[in-house]
Amino acid sequence: MADIRKLEKELWDAADELRANSKLTSQQYCMPVLGLIFLRYAWGRFKRADAEIEAERAAKTGRKPPKSPDDYKAKGAMFIPEESRYDYLLNMPEGTRIGWAVNNAMTAIASSNPSLAGVLPDTYTEIGDELLTNVIRIFNNPALDEEGDDIIGRIYEYFLGKFAPAVASDDGVFFTPKSLVRMIMNVIEPERGTMLDPACGSGGMFVSASDYVRDEGGNPSNSLMFYGQEKVDYNAKLCLMNMAVHGMSGHIKSGDAANSFYNDAHGLDGKCDYVAANPPFNVDKVKHAQAVEAGRLPLGVPKENKKKEVSASGANYLWINYFYSYLKNTGRAGFVMASSATDSNAERAQRRKLVETGHVDVMLYVGNNFFYTKSLPCTLWFFDKGKPEALKDKVLFIDAQRYHTAVSTTLNEWTPWQLKNLSAIVWLYRGETGKYLDLIEAYKDRAAELAALFTGDAAEKLLSLGGVEDFVAANEAMLAAIEAQKASTKAEVEALPKREQKKRREALAEVTAQMESAAIEMGEAVWLVEKFGEGEYADVPGLCKVGSRADIQGDQPAEMSSWSLTPGAYVGVPPVEDDGVDFHERMAEIQKELVELQAQSNDLIATITRNFKELGL
Repeated sequence: MADIRKLEKELWDAADELRANSKLTSQQYCMPVLGLIFLRYAWGRFKRADAEIEAERAAKTGRKPPKSPDDYKAKGAMFIPEESRYDYLLNMPEGTRIGWAVNNAMTAIASSNPSLAGVLPDTYTEIGDELLTNVIRIFNNPALDEEGDDIIGRIYEYFLGKFAPAVASDDGVFFTPKSLVRMIMNVIEPERGTMLDPACGSGGMFVSASDYVRDEGGNPSNSLMFYGQEKVDYNAKLCLMNMAVHGMSGHIKSGDAANSFYNDAHGLDGKCDYVAANPPFNVDKVKHAQAVEAGRLPLGVPKENKKKEVSASGANYLWINYFYSYLKNTGRAGFVMASSATDSNAERAQRRKLVETGHVDVMLYVGNNFFYTKSLPCTLWFFDKGKPEALKDKVLFIDAQRYHTAVSTTLNEWTPWQLKNLSAIVWLYRGETGKYLDLIEAYKDRAAELAALFTGDAAEKLLSLGGVEDFVAANEAMLAAIEAQKASTKAEVEALPKREQKKRREALAEVTAQMESAAIEMGEAVWLVEKFGEGEYADVPGLCKVGSRADIQGDQPAEMSSWSLTPGAYVGVPPVEDDGVDFHERMAEIQKELVELQAQSNDLIATITRNFKELGL
């Protein structure tokens, strides 16, 4: 994440050069800049896929057919014609009409990838060849070769915030962090069928679904059909670009006809295997009559206010209705929603109807500082119309507000291991113990790799993990080894001549940092096995609880209950750790100390008063 933020600043500095040194307006240079990032990112993925294909072909004997675009698509990349490859543009001789060359590169890509027809920018001749050449060189950043992230969407939001801060958060629209999107995929587990995102933005849900399928050994091009609706044409273009970069294609509609409040643009009501979305939160000014006429409201019609509109909380429930309605009778949905929606009073009748379907699967509270430009908390909602009968009237509540990694003072995320641990709670709730045990084996395999960073007791324990006690003991041994390493580093550095100390300290600090990172990884294993042992679900105070319909209704009659789906209302608070201090004994000591301090204070005040009197004041 820190590297991504550094990359954003570097790319923005390059983009800002266009603003400072050209006659283009923000609107005019925004898309060309993102087009160049698209081109560079696409080239990085193309290179990696090409190397993999070459390696596979080298291992085969006999006839080798020419590489085809489908070969690259299977690797999650887009085929790029030679004249569109970034190195081709980088190495063009001085004096070349580079603006024309970039326009031609975009045209060639669109010809090879029909989904991009009319999407890519073609105004590079307006920038000026010298300036454009400089920006192309600056954008040749190796960080754009990295995989496993929605780079286009992430940088887009950063740039949008720079171009027009008021637009970046307008109508509750903001980029969905990768870890939240991946958590949604881990729970809905897309495999085969139709996926819809009716608020698709830059397409991050589709990219993550595709990554999930590949991680499971599948080919998303052969197993999933992607459909998206996006009111803003600009965002829809970015979605198509983002999907193309990852070797994907989809049916994306934009403009007024794709406004999900008023249109089912693809006619998919009741036909989706998967729905995944981060819709705009708390939208007001939705026309009530038009929204009701558009249908897809199986949970009930929202209330109409004096302006003949739907309130912000009612608009949230419009989305919830849509996500539920779009699913076929075995479908799953996962989406981000404002946390206020879990217990908003005005919508409790709709929430009751939803709970009574038995299709609410998981409710996961996230907490603050996960969003890129917002600090608001949210909740991940999950529906499953194909739940087994044993889980039909049960809901898994997870409160993860205390479980995350702080990237900075204003940004949190879930690491890959934390994502796996949260997913493991869902697996155990569903009775999928095998997946949990596979994760424990993955931790053991990782421990064997990390053992190379340690010696003695820590290394031995990492190589012989068994049950819960072994994980705890290994982690404690790692922490002890780190403290020993720090002490050793200090002694070794101080024994050296001063001119050699800095270099040696930095080298040893790198070793210590690797050991600390390893301890953090194994700490995640301890976090998991201490709670769920060998693989049996249990409610954990402050973290998770399986609630029944009766729990959700509570002691109130059905018509009076709030039917709250707020995870914190069910999981409670974590137990307070015993610090070994007797509360009553310590309070007595504090009271005694306070009396003594008060007496000292009184004596001091009396002395000061006496001194003033002696001075005649």
